[in-house]
Amino acid sequence: MAKINCVIVTPEETLLDEQCDFVVVPLYDGELGIAPSHAPMIGRLGYGELRLKTGEQTTRYYVDGGFVQVVNDVVTVLTNSAMPVSQINLEEVRETLRAATHRRAPTEDALRQREQVVARARAQIRAAERAVR
Repeated sequence: MAKINCVIVTPEETLLDEQCDFVVVPLYDGELGIAPSHAPMIGRLGYGELRLKTGEQTTRYYVDGGFVQVVNDVVTVLTNSAMPVSQINLEEVRETLRAATHRRAPTEDALRQREQVVARARAQIRAAERAVR
């Protein structure tokens, strides 16, 4: 069966470079599934869960926005940060969400920053909770 190569790159490191059967990436406006022989594309990532499926095994990563490129059966994810979902500390993220939702935002810039923190925290919580199901 044909494989697809998935590469996750952050400013600090190449976090992942491996072959898999199928990749699901969190685009800015929804999820996108990518199989071998997918048409070339570039997309904007949102905050969320990237899933790699190899046989019966699914590996999950949280990605923090960025871009995805698909060309010649290679999925390249460029993101500010990424981590295996298993490394998400749910209690810490829930506290971050609680604090952000109770913080005042007196300016447009402060409101934008607060909404970004809330969106990241909610995406991390969804990814972590989905992984334990």
